[in-house]
Amino acid sequence: MKKISLSTTHHKLILEYPFSISRYTVYEQDTLIVSITNGEVSGYGEATVNPYYASTIENLKRSVESVNAMFQDNIGIHPVKLWELIEPKLLDNYFALSAIDCAYWDFYARLKKKTLRSFWSETTSKLPLTNYTIGIDDIPVMVSKIRQNPWPIYKIKLGIDNDLEIIKALRAVTKSVFRIDANCAWGVEETIEKSKVLKDLGVEFIEQPLKADSLEAMAYVKQHSKLPIMADESCQRLEDVNPCGNVFHGINIKLMKCGGITPALKMIEKARALHLKVMVGCMTESTIGISNLVQIAPLLDYIDADGAMLLKNDVATGVNFKNGAIIYPKGFGSGSTLL
Repeated sequence: MKKISLSTTHHKLILEYPFSISRYTVYEQDTLIVSITNGEVSGYGEATVNPYYASTIENLKRSVESVNAMFQDNIGIHPVKLWELIEPKLLDNYFALSAIDCAYWDFYARLKKKTLRSFWSETTSKLPLTNYTIGIDDIPVMVSKIRQNPWPIYKIKLGIDNDLEIIKALRAVTKSVFRIDANCAWGVEETIEKSKVLKDLGVEFIEQPLKADSLEAMAYVKQHSKLPIMADESCQRLEDVNPCGNVFHGINIKLMKCGGITPALKMIEKARALHLKVMVGCMTESTIGISNLVQIAPLLDYIDADGAMLLKNDVATGVNFKNGAIIYPKGFGSGSTLL
């Protein structure tokens, strides 16, 4: 097999609108694209800058460069085996590990002339619909975003004083399903009380209402909430799935947090054994990252894959969406192409 080249490119993604959650507001997103090629076939992965997880362009590049030589010694190895070799070297940077893992899965699938999803599923029917996310803003602005972007499912970011007022106003302009993400901003009784109102307002579930380490409190919330509760910040890596099993109804897996496709597949398997619902979510990222993420869709109950739809300046082509439905690109691997 030809020599493999591993490289990175830094891109600045500009958002269509300022995007706010309970912790911060984002106007633009720095991202690093990892490319793996043998000169004929190329695979791509992505890792974004995220201050909450101490991810910077500098440490992402440094981490990728630190394992570059390992590829030359393991050309053609199965992606799972490669992940097991690289992971001990990148324990402090799972965002970089994810970008490398996704890029290599993409490269490996293209080399084998297969779609990436075909390694774990042949199903392309009855896939979950992706939601469209509405960030925290003034109520008229949030209402305007709903009207400008008709969609069957919305994820609504909450975590401020007028949360219920927001949902009531949004419900007045759409009958679509709502999913709520509080990003660790609520308390125990607040979650329980709000769940009663939100259930009557057509909300499907609540994502991560309490702080990430509040598992004992979450057990109480699960017992008393009128809506299912999904873990996000509480379930970042494979070892987090078991502790979440008794205190959440499901988990939301992020590839960058867990270290890529390889551990995400293991997390899904473990979650199913615990009878948990499974969702995979995204960051604000380009179509490179989203095209990798949607390859897991056949294994999921829910998917949040709208990250690239929130951008003014995508840097790639690949997966598309129509009224929430995934439209896979033609071609092998993830089907993505850098512009």
